[in-house]
Amino acid sequence: METSVEFLVAARWVLPVHPVNTILEHHAIAVADGRIVDVLPLAEARRRYPDAPVTELESHVLIPGFVNAHTHAAMSLMRGIADDLPLMEWLKEHIWPAEGRWLGPDFVRDGTELAVAEMLLGGTTCFNDMYLFPDVTARVCSRLGMRASIGMVLFDFPTPWAQDADEYLRKGLAVRDEFKSNPSLVFPFAPHAPYTVSDENFRSMQRIANELDIPVHTHLHETAAEVEEAVMKTGKRPLARFEELGLLGPTLMVAHMTQLEDDEIRKVAEYGVHVLHCPESNLKLASGFCPVTRLREAGVNVALGTDGAASNNDLDMLGEMRSMALLAKGVSGNATAIDAATALEIATMGGARALGLDDSIGSLETGKWADMVAVDLSAPATSPVYNPVSQLVYAASRDQVSHVWIAGRPKVEDGRLRDIDQASLLRKADEWRQRISGVTA
Repeated sequence: METSVEFLVAARWVLPVHPVNTILEHHAIAVADGRIVDVLPLAEARRRYPDAPVTELESHVLIPGFVNAHTHAAMSLMRGIADDLPLMEWLKEHIWPAEGRWLGPDFVRDGTELAVAEMLLGGTTCFNDMYLFPDVTARVCSRLGMRASIGMVLFDFPTPWAQDADEYLRKGLAVRDEFKSNPSLVFPFAPHAPYTVSDENFRSMQRIANELDIPVHTHLHETAAEVEEAVMKTGKRPLARFEELGLLGPTLMVAHMTQLEDDEIRKVAEYGVHVLHCPESNLKLASGFCPVTRLREAGVNVALGTDGAASNNDLDMLGEMRSMALLAKGVSGNATAIDAATALEIATMGGARALGLDDSIGSLETGKWADMVAVDLSAPATSPVYNPVSQLVYAASRDQVSHVWIAGRPKVEDGRLRDIDQASLLRKADEWRQRISGVTA
């Protein structure tokens, strides 16, 4: 008889994700020291761990936490300020001017906290961020116990965070050093895009990345206009430029990738590059369609992200997962292109692999961190349940997320945030709305 576990979580269905499409009925997860120490039938768990408290969820599906593989968390404060516009007009005429006026540590703190609250309530337990003031983002995540990959941003031009490439790199590495003892935070380099970072600065960053084994997270082949402009300026497509610069490899994460030719898909697979797919943002900005089916057929790891709330306009991974699956079917003309089990795997293990964290998160397996999400399928919209995986992907909404744990610590209970004062959060968000829109109370 063993009694060393701290608690058990039991559910009607447990979807460990690995192996793909595994459905465990009436099973329990045993947790100790923040990690999963056992996955077993509930009756056996009660016998083996008789003193362990049990959270029993009789109508729920228990899954690994979603990994939001590409977002800009603090931009949640810009949700809805410039809708229904193409990417470059949206960026140059609206987003960048607004950031120039309002961006600072307070904005990033409040925006990130709002984003973390939204993500937790929707079942996201880890996100891959790219934004200025990564030190502030790291402090928010550390305080709230949120798992995150926080990009060390890089641009050619000055911003409120840094004035030149040397300062971006120096300050980013200082943030990485400051939080190196926090196991929930990792820090890839995050050069914004091919059109905002020069060859020289890419090379400087990559030298450091190679020396310190630091991953890289960037935007690439996001729109046809981006690719066309690159060809006009450099005579080559951005992916070819990245290859010449020595950027392609298994530690590179590229967001969007809506403009890919067959030989480029082969190249991405050959180098082991990870593609971060953001279907709803791509749809809203009319950026194009990422060829998810062809990428996966070529052996490319695809992860799922929401992008920022200023261009999506939500951080809802359940909704994103459904959009991804349906869009893949429609674009490929194949109803089996991305099935429900594959969609769930992409939204969890796909992101974990991209971040280099697949040995510690992304599935419900012994030894991994207990990052877990319970979704109640007893609602009218998800009844009856013939297949819990299909029901989760095609019918469930984030409002049905009832419980969330990160490293075994409860973050959402019965649909309510544990560590965040939601009323205060919403007041601050509205204060920012008033400032940004010029409205006075």
